[in-house]
Amino acid sequence: MPNMPNPLQIVADRWQPSARFVRRAALASVVMAVIIVVTGGAVRLTQSGLGCPTWPTCTDQSLTPTPAMGINGMIEFGNRMLTYVLCAVVGLVIVAARARTPWRRSLTRLGWAQFWVVMGNAVVGGITVLTGLNPYIVSAHFLLSTALLTVSVVTWQRTCEGDDEPRDLVSRPVRELGRVLLAATLLLIVVGTVVTGAGKHAGDASAGVRRIPLDWHEITQLHVDFVYIVIGLTVALWFTLRAVQAPEGPRRRVVELFAVLMLQGLVGYVQYFNDSPEVVVGVHMFGSCLVWIAVLRVALSLRERGEAAAVPAPSEPVADTGAGQPAAASNR
Repeated sequence: MPNMPNPLQIVADRWQPSARFVRRAALASVVMAVIIVVTGGAVRLTQSGLGCPTWPTCTDQSLTPTPAMGINGMIEFGNRMLTYVLCAVVGLVIVAARARTPWRRSLTRLGWAQFWVVMGNAVVGGITVLTGLNPYIVSAHFLLSTALLTVSVVTWQRTCEGDDEPRDLVSRPVRELGRVLLAATLLLIVVGTVVTGAGKHAGDASAGVRRIPLDWHEITQLHVDFVYIVIGLTVALWFTLRAVQAPEGPRRRVVELFAVLMLQGLVGYVQYFNDSPEVVVGVHMFGSCLVWIAVLRVALSLRERGEAAAVPAPSEPVADTGAGQPAAASNR
C-alpha cells in the first residue's frame, strides 16, 4: 500500500513563502495571543463569564446565543469564536514554516506547540464555564494563555535568527541574572492572577460565583512587592550590561522592559486607588502581556543563534548530500 502523501509536504512543493511572510505570520500569532487575553478579560469585566451557560454549545438547545441572553451571551460567544481565528493564524504559521525552504523543523514544532496549547486552553475554558467560573480554573485559563504567548514570542524570535547552537553574548553570572528576572516576572504574573481571583470582578453578576478566599488588600500588597523586585532586577541588569560592555541589543531590550514596567505600574496604581474600574483593569491585563513579551525579549537577547539561512538562487548549483538528492530535498 503506497504511503499517504503528507498534506504539508504537498503545500511545500507548490508554495514558497518568503522569510518576511513567515516572520509576519509568527508576529500575527503573538498579536492574536494578546487579543485572546484582552477579550477574555473583557468577558470577565462585563460579567459575561456565564453568558453562555454551557460548553461546547452556548445553551443545551442552541450552539449560538439566543436573543433572550442579551449582550452577555454575545460577548461570551464572540470570545469563543475568536479561538477559531487564533487557530487559523497558528495554522498559517505551521504551514508557512513547513513550506519555507530550507525547512526548519524547529519552527514547525513551535507552531504545533502553539496549536496544542490553544486546544488545551479551549478545554480549560470549557471547564471554567461548567464549574461556574471556579476562580482556580479561571486562573489556570489565564496562565495557559500566558504559555501560548510565551511560545508565540519564541516562535517570532526564532524566525529572525538561524539554527546554530545558542551562543551567549554575556557571561554566565549576567545570564543567570536575566533568568532570575524572568522567574520573578512570572511570579509577578501568577500573583496578579490571584489578585484578580480574590477581587470583585468575578466574571458574572450572580452571588454564587466563588472567589479565592484571601484578603484582597494583602495579596495586592504582595503583588506590589513583586513589582518592586522586578523593577530592581531590571535596573540591576541594565547597570550590569553597561559594566560588562554588553552588545547594544540586550541593553536596548532592558530599557524597553523598564519603560513598559513604568507604564504598567502607573496603571496599577490608578486601578488600586480607584477601586478597580473595569476599563483600567482591562488596560492592566493588556499591560501584563506587554510586560511578559518585553521580559522574554530581554532573555532571548542574551544569546544569538546566527543568521537565518537564505533560499539559494535558482541559478546556483545545489550541493549534493551524497545520497543523490539535493540538499533542500533532503531537509524535507
